[in-house]
Amino acid sequence: MKKIMNDPSQIVDEMLDGLAYAHNDIVERLDGFDVIVRKSEKNNKVAVISGGGAGHEPSHAGFVGEGMLSAAVSGPVFTSPAPDQIVEAIKAADEGVGVFLVIKNYSGDVMNFEMAQELAEMDDIEVETIIVDDDIGVEDSLYTQGKRGVAGTVLVHKIIGYYASQGKTLAEIKKIADTLVPNIHTIGLALTGATTPEGGKPSFNLADDEIEYGVGIHGEPGYRSEKLKPSKGLAQELVSKLLESFEAKENEKYGVFVNGMGGTPLMEQYVFINDVRQLLEDSKLDVVYKKVGDNMTSLEMQGLSLTLIKLEDNQWLEALNTPAKTIAWK
Repeated sequence: MKKIMNDPSQIVDEMLDGLAYAHNDIVERLDGFDVIVRKSEKNNKVAVISGGGAGHEPSHAGFVGEGMLSAAVSGPVFTSPAPDQIVEAIKAADEGVGVFLVIKNYSGDVMNFEMAQELAEMDDIEVETIIVDDDIGVEDSLYTQGKRGVAGTVLVHKIIGYYASQGKTLAEIKKIADTLVPNIHTIGLALTGATTPEGGKPSFNLADDEIEYGVGIHGEPGYRSEKLKPSKGLAQELVSKLLESFEAKENEKYGVFVNGMGGTPLMEQYVFINDVRQLLEDSKLDVVYKKVGDNMTSLEMQGLSLTLIKLEDNQWLEALNTPAKTIAWK
């Protein structure tokens, strides 16, 4: 294993300090906690918070800033943040009208964020939540009951952050999120496993000519391994699964998001979306939004995921296209 680091046990702490230093015009680190908060005046709007284990950068701290998240909480690598860390994020981000938590569907995240919600409510802070479960690859996998939360969570950050910036109330944001999340579906594939700093070896092994469909962002097993195909064949598999999950119909409006897992170059991601484009055109869908890049990574895992968002509400498209001042949203 070769990594640029000092003590593996301190890598998250040092990473957060470096992030806050490099982007001190946008964010700062909450003193004594693994929490990144945005630098902006509080103006009585709902605060939006997300987080999870480290190792998925730029998620989640990269999306803290005006128009997206108010704060992000980091746990150790691939491990949920503790409730006390989340509570401090809630207190720091609260602007007096409530806090909305965006939680990926992993058992540890759900348990700890909901515990933090209860603790914050004891301090008279109103808190609502949404659990993102966009991964259609498998259900009831390692760490999770039901479907996992993966790259589609980034689109939830952007859309919900937009509505919060527009002054929507906590109840209104909860209603929007409940409608939004079922309209975001994701499926991924991996060519290699991720190597954690303290683990020192890949989380799973595939033969040099093998891929796995449906893996999670922590290297959880997918639904099938097989020989590597050309990009067109990979796109055919993922697009067909997603269209089936939506029961997609001609002329419906969709957005498409290709997410790199951290070890796949943009060159290959653009080749892949070009193949996806042809398949979506053949299906006669109206694709009105496109996004490509490393947003919800798994350290240096080679692979990617494909997300489709069914744009039932025209304001969701406006929310995606409105600029945000963050480190990572492009």
